[in-house]
Amino acid sequence: MIFMSSSVSTTAHGAGHASLDATGYIQHHLSPGIIGENLGFWAVHADTLFYSIFLGIVFLVVFRIGVSRATSGVPGKLQNFCEIMFEFVETQVKDVFHGDPATLAPIGLAIFCWVFLFNLMDLVPIDYLPEFANRVFGIKHMKVVPSTDVNGTLGVALGVFVLVYYFGIKAKGAGHFLLEYVSKPFGIFLMPFNVALRVVEDLSKPFSLALRLYGNMYVGELFFILMALLPWWGQWPASLPWALFHIFIITLQAFIFMMLSLIYMSIAFDSH
Repeated sequence: MIFMSSSVSTTAHGAGHASLDATGYIQHHLSPGIIGENLGFWAVHADTLFYSIFLGIVFLVVFRIGVSRATSGVPGKLQNFCEIMFEFVETQVKDVFHGDPATLAPIGLAIFCWVFLFNLMDLVPIDYLPEFANRVFGIKHMKVVPSTDVNGTLGVALGVFVLVYYFGIKAKGAGHFLLEYVSKPFGIFLMPFNVALRVVEDLSKPFSLALRLYGNMYVGELFFILMALLPWWGQWPASLPWALFHIFIITLQAFIFMMLSLIYMSIAFDSH
């Protein structure tokens, strides 16, 4: 959603944005807050890291409170919410995983809620938090939606694939896992081809998982930024329908990310 303003070049966008033209305003909001920019690959996107950790803590605290207040009597609203969410994820796990649902259901719940909270930040008016950070802390750039930063989505996707390897080794044993890695699908005598295909497959999955989420959320955020360039009387009529539709988008993207993650982890338990 967007902050009401009559023009990008006016102080309605705050002192930090007063001198920006339309192009500069767009670039400003799409630029991450980087620490150690001169370090190249090792630079840290501080805003993505901060909001990712903060939203993860929000998820843990909310569900921890819900579980601690659980009762066998009439459940409260928070307990109802936690139970509905867990049952929803558990149902999805049962559809794709043939083992004990308790193995993957907590991970699926964490992935869905965490990514949903990432995406939900897209509905925060685009100027509020960056302007607050600029005025109070002197921070010039801040992206508040971790899923609009490919580093954020790729970090979660790589975490999923660490779990894929962990479950694969745990279920099959290190020796059988390695044998399967080098011998499938063409047999042990074509080991170089098998390994090459497996490496390509294992690299493509996390990148496709990350880029799918990133691309959809980046476009949604760009639309909100473009709407902020409209005259003040056109901003809310344009942004409100998109924001309502975007609620469906952010939920769908979190669901797709969770389902693909569950599928990849469930495959790790099976022999090819």
